[in-house]
Amino acid sequence: MTGRFKIVIKCLGLALLLISATVNAQLLQDTATLKLVREEVDYIYNLQFDSAHQVYAKIIKSYPGHPIVYLLKGIMTYWENYPMLHTSPSHDSFEEDMRQCIKLSEMNTNPEYESEYLLADLSARGMLLTFYDDNDLIMDVIPLTISTYKHLRRAFDFVSVSADLSYFTGVYNYYREAFPKIYPVYKSLALLFPHGNIETGLKELHSAAINSIVLRAESGSLLTLIYLDYENKLPESLFYSKILHEMYPENVLFLSTYIRNLLLMKKYDEAEKLLSASPEDDGNKFYQAQLIILKGILQEKRYHDNKLAQLYYNNGISDISLFGKYGNEYAAYAYFGLSRISDDDGEKHTHKIYRKEALKLADFKKINFDK
Repeated sequence: MTGRFKIVIKCLGLALLLISATVNAQLLQDTATLKLVREEVDYIYNLQFDSAHQVYAKIIKSYPGHPIVYLLKGIMTYWENYPMLHTSPSHDSFEEDMRQCIKLSEMNTNPEYESEYLLADLSARGMLLTFYDDNDLIMDVIPLTISTYKHLRRAFDFVSVSADLSYFTGVYNYYREAFPKIYPVYKSLALLFPHGNIETGLKELHSAAINSIVLRAESGSLLTLIYLDYENKLPESLFYSKILHEMYPENVLFLSTYIRNLLLMKKYDEAEKLLSASPEDDGNKFYQAQLIILKGILQEKRYHDNKLAQLYYNNGISDISLFGKYGNEYAAYAYFGLSRISDDDGEKHTHKIYRKEALKLADFKKINFDK
């Protein structure tokens, strides 16, 4: 599967001695701590890490042995170092926190706390699978995916208890039906699993995007991708990307997605205002590489300045190549642009070379700015 849809993965006596009694407390039923968790998640996704660390210190003080504190720490590490490459020194602590979250979640034996621990477990697995898939670590993806399925099915029993779990049921309902249609080679494999429902899945993801605590941003981001890549419904994709940008205005990666969707919708005035307002160097080299390519699209499609667009595209490809698979989508946009410019210049051979490279990098070939 593509985009944001990737679902997750001493002795017990010693561990129980080391973990405080607060492990069995229902953190998400504690109103004061629940407010802190909301603040923490919002600070993380708005890339306000100084504030996020301060709030996290309060949460871990109250619930030092709860799996959610490891989940929050891992999410914070992931976003502070995004895009997290497998060569990044930070990936060790990220994986360690997620594995510890899973371990503690699965130690729970109290039915009263199951929904909370299930949420932590699935969220950690989802984050790990996203990291493994984005870095092509297939040997880590397979066993974690297999071990996650039973936990995912269990989430269906708790959607009325936790809005966050609607994210996971929505993912299953939607992709169980949509994925084999896009990739027919997986039809026989899909038959091994119970049917889902596309409309139900979209409604559940929408509910999570509006009502969840931990997974609100992830739900909105996934809906943005689904409506663009799978449903080919640009207005709906723009709707969710706008919500994400307005909710997390400091998150430049959500901003780049919003600008991309504005350009696809030919809303050039709005896209240009956002591009012009973006700092030339905010320290996020990945975003700056995306920005250069988006500027190339604007120059090519709005101003028909192929020479300047070509310069932007080539510089953007060079800069974004440093980020491996994370940069493939935007690199593909740039190669599609270079292929169009070559075609306009009558360079048919070069046009074919660039287009072949674009198609190799693009997961969804129709998202190319050709029209």
